[in-house]
Amino acid sequence: MALGRKAYFIGLDGGTGGARAIVVDAEGNVIAMATHDYATTFPRPGWAEQTPVDWWCAACLAVRQAVREAGVSIADIRAISADGTSSTLVALDHGLQPTMPAILWMDNRAAQQARRMTETKHPALRRSRLGVSSEWMLPKILWIKETLPDVYERSRWFVEMTDYLALRLTGRLTLGLNHITNRWFYDGRRGGWPEDFFHKAGLDGITGHFPDEILPLGAPIGYITPDAAEDLGLARDTLVVCGGTDAYVAMVGLDVCRPGRTAFITGSSHLVLPMTDQDVEVPGIFGPHPDCVVPGLLVMEGGQVSSGSIVRWWHDHIGRLGNAGPDSYGEMLRQVEALPIGADGLVALDFWQGNRNPYIDYELQGALWGLTLKHTPGHMLRALVESVAYGTENILRTLRTHSVAVETMVICGGATRTPFLMQMHADVCGIPIAVPKVLEATAFGSAINAAVGAGFYGSLPEASGRMVRESHVIEPDMRRNRAYGEVFEFYRETHEALAPLMHRMARRGPPAPRPVGQNGLVISARAEAMTVAQPAE
Repeated sequence: MALGRKAYFIGLDGGTGGARAIVVDAEGNVIAMATHDYATTFPRPGWAEQTPVDWWCAACLAVRQAVREAGVSIADIRAISADGTSSTLVALDHGLQPTMPAILWMDNRAAQQARRMTETKHPALRRSRLGVSSEWMLPKILWIKETLPDVYERSRWFVEMTDYLALRLTGRLTLGLNHITNRWFYDGRRGGWPEDFFHKAGLDGITGHFPDEILPLGAPIGYITPDAAEDLGLARDTLVVCGGTDAYVAMVGLDVCRPGRTAFITGSSHLVLPMTDQDVEVPGIFGPHPDCVVPGLLVMEGGQVSSGSIVRWWHDHIGRLGNAGPDSYGEMLRQVEALPIGADGLVALDFWQGNRNPYIDYELQGALWGLTLKHTPGHMLRALVESVAYGTENILRTLRTHSVAVETMVICGGATRTPFLMQMHADVCGIPIAVPKVLEATAFGSAINAAVGAGFYGSLPEASGRMVRESHVIEPDMRRNRAYGEVFEFYRETHEALAPLMHRMARRGPPAPRPVGQNGLVISARAEAMTVAQPAE
């Protein structure tokens, strides 16, 4: 570790609901943290959009507040690194301005394009043999090409949220190796871009729309621009370090940088991310993704599109009607906790935005059955919450079926605020869940990433091993595990029974097109107030 004056690092997390900034020191102590929200719009069922410059506005407010509350000199803030939601597509014109709203990670409008890509059966699909996810970048780009050709023609560059934030920070247009490996079919061990696959999928020449400079997690990009420094209230010699996909950066914040460790990321969506040194394919699970976090190691990925977002939907539309106090979430879930396992015969599916793993089927939908006049809204929510835990167990069972055993998980995210939810997951899955001292692992991981980029540690495993500390472990109740196991079988059989009906419903035909503005772009008034710094020639 480098010696000298006191050093601090900023992690900037571009999440689904807002920007979070954290200030930490080189020992991993959190000095301050701040958040600022931005909006998501849902123009049609299954669609989700955000405005890129809203991200920047929120980032500026969050960083300024965190630095102010930290009370540290900006001269001692050595580096900043930003992560972003995975496969949130940003299309930029020649002037580096958005040509349309950003298509959010959870958006599944490109289901048909993803299906056609799957049907190519190209070797590039080895890490997703059961199907291409409609959340991913290439299906979304193909959707733009086929349905908004004028927007496609105006779009010089396609990047992710993380790359956009790096652009706003440095003025340089780069791509992160982390997200192009786990979402863009890039494979550095097998020649890089699969150009023939892109051609076969209908995206011939698409790599010409990708920035040439590809940087790994933890690599310095350059110093912050004067304009960005002024916007964020930072010194002009602040180093900017390449980030990546939020959940994969959270692996660093959970010290999941060695084989045999598994991250459990909870929030709007859930992710199970085992780190491995084995190049083993598991049907229904994405990966193994090589070298995208730690060089020489691979990451398996199983995810749920809608998890915490289901609980939030219930809270916003139903739950808080009877719980209007400051702890409306807590009160709502305390009522659910008192109900029996299995919700007195109710069974739910958590596929409200489709299923990512293990079915990779974005035409699936949510469901709830078994209702009688005995049941209350609390029973319904209990079934929905259980369905989220069953979705996690479904991923773990798929891994175990193919000899990838997950014996414990390290958790972060929204579920950590509710002990009942963490205990339910431990009980349903039948494994211990470790809880770290810093629960905001994504922003924390970005800060650790910044420390590595600034040279204070030699590698991500070294830095996370030194900066991450464990709080406690939640042990499973195996009696409850057996009771949940009986309901889990109903969960899996419900999917089998309803999937054909859901496919028929999804294929009835798309709704009428949404009107768009002159440039095909919906942008907030405040977003027009800030412009992107131009890259150096």
